[in-house]
Amino acid sequence: MKEIHIYVEGPSDKLGLEKLLARVIKEAANRGNRIDFHPLGGKEPLLNKGPTKALNILRNKPGSWVFLLPDLYPRNKPFPHTTYNELKTGLESRFNNELQRKQCDHRLKERFFVHCFKYDMEVLLLASEESLMKRLGTSNFSLKWIKPVENQNHDLPPKRIIEDIFKKCGKRYKDTVDAPMILESSDYIQLSDLCNQNFKPFLNDLLGILQTG
Repeated sequence: MKEIHIYVEGPSDKLGLEKLLARVIKEAANRGNRIDFHPLGGKEPLLNKGPTKALNILRNKPGSWVFLLPDLYPRNKPFPHTTYNELKTGLESRFNNELQRKQCDHRLKERFFVHCFKYDMEVLLLASEESLMKRLGTSNFSLKWIKPVENQNHDLPPKRIIEDIFKKCGKRYKDTVDAPMILESSDYIQLSDLCNQNFKPFLNDLLGILQTG
């Protein structure tokens, strides 16, 4: 049995990904494997506690893999970073420090993965235009944004755009309700093509684990 633990920032990330990847999760379960999403209460708790939690799981459960999947936004919290590579380097360094401190087998690093949303989970909603329009009951958007959707920035991350889109439609965006409803009717393969900078590599690693052995 393979256990894949994916640590995310909050409940909306967990609920949204569970809906988007429902088919993957079900197929994994049919083969006796598990995929679990764990919200850690924000970016800083995830980056501070995630490496230690990952190591504790990996050293105690040989059939386990751990992903840390934070938002890239906001930058520089709790350590300096503005890019995915800087974020990844910082988290891998923290993991390696724990690995050495607890004198664990260095091969545990092979089952530890760091990815991120660029710049937050709502990037998947921006890529889900048809599902987003259906949720809002509209046939077009008066607001424009950068495409590819992962090319937004720290000054205007996807979540702010989604909030503005909802506002222009006379609604208020509630991430734990709206994100899973939108992503439930989205196709994860299509979204991986539209978000091929950061979401696709995460998905490829996840599917790769499930397809091996």
